[in-house]
Amino acid sequence: MSDDPYRVLGVSPDATDAEIKRTYRKLARQHHPDRNPDDAAAEERFKAIQSAYDTVGSAEKRKKFDEQQRMASMFGGRGGRGGDFSNVEFNFEGGGGGFEDIIASFFSGGGGRPIPGQGGGTIFDQQGRPRSTGQRKQERGAHIEATLDLSLKEAASGVKKPFTISRQKRCKPCGGGGCGECVGAGILRKTSQITVTVPPAAEHASVMRLKGMGHEARGGPAGDLLLTVRIDADEGRHWEGGRLVQTVAISYSTMLLGGKIRITTPTAKLVEIEVPPNSQAGDRRRLRGQGYNGGPLDVEFELADIGELTTEQLAALESLRDSGL
Repeated sequence: MSDDPYRVLGVSPDATDAEIKRTYRKLARQHHPDRNPDDAAAEERFKAIQSAYDTVGSAEKRKKFDEQQRMASMFGGRGGRGGDFSNVEFNFEGGGGGFEDIIASFFSGGGGRPIPGQGGGTIFDQQGRPRSTGQRKQERGAHIEATLDLSLKEAASGVKKPFTISRQKRCKPCGGGGCGECVGAGILRKTSQITVTVPPAAEHASVMRLKGMGHEARGGPAGDLLLTVRIDADEGRHWEGGRLVQTVAISYSTMLLGGKIRITTPTAKLVEIEVPPNSQAGDRRRLRGQGYNGGPLDVEFELADIGELTTEQLAALESLRDSGL
């Protein structure tokens, strides 16, 4: 698929899995062919939405897509020809694997050619000629990058969250030297569950670094586990630049004439909002102190889905049309 699935669905790449699912269901209902008969544009839009969701609609598929994008960015943005990583298969068991395994093989003595400065044991003399010293720098395990989804309540109050991690660990029988159990590699993949302590008022899209919880190498210190915190904004809300945006549906008459509406904020507080006359879908009002952790909350207006009109409503609309409105 050539289009970015996040862009097609209208969500941020750091959106939670739950937000992606909610957004997909809303868009699928809006553009479904049964609701838009004989509308070729709506049908194409529906197919694009379905294709995007098929790409990132599950945690496993989304992780695969994100890893492919990172691979393309890493190996395609250095003057090379890029490369198509759409058919690359990754191991997504637990919280690690895949991309990190490839990086670990580069930087932790996994059988590939030594990377300069990563244990190659070669220095250069004043004439620029390589001179081997026989020395080897201490290896370090690669970092693991993963995500941790939280609810607004968990993020605000803090939580101890179980997390399953799959990582390369030094083979205990041989201590990394190589034996039959590790087939000479010196490392084995192990899956375990840890408890992640998230402090109160965690920020959306922030990164928690757990020292020494990344991949282990045959020798030297382990890498770190880098957890990107994703806070689920809940139904009708999404994040923009660290700020919560809440969408509220307003009737067409209220949009034109103005009025007052009530919304429930993320803190479960009922707030009344003034809708100015001649408002448009997409207009916003900012409520200070009503967002996450005392921050601002942007309320965005959208036109309410009218559904089936009554006979009286149809007659009223026809009268308005005849009057030129």
